[in-house]
Amino acid sequence: MALTNNDIFKKLRVAHKLRDDDIVKICALVDFKVTKSELGAIFRAEDHPKYMECGDQFLRNFLNGLIIHLRGPMPKKK
Repeated sequence: MALTNNDIFKKLRVAHKLRDDDIVKICALVDFKVTKSELGAIFRAEDHPKYMECGDQFLRNFLNGLIIHLRGPMPKKK
């Protein structure tokens, strides 16, 4: 069984011990706005009526923000 974007997002959240506030701040680093209610929908069980699938763009923006969060911003090119 292949991992979905939701599974990957959940695993990253647990591995980095991130709370909803942290994820909102990380997404803000790449100018990607996300609300806590959207995060709640993504982290729900698949059979829940309010479940929302995590799209590729959502996960990509989070990963780009996580890189900045962990490494710091890229240095300016000379």
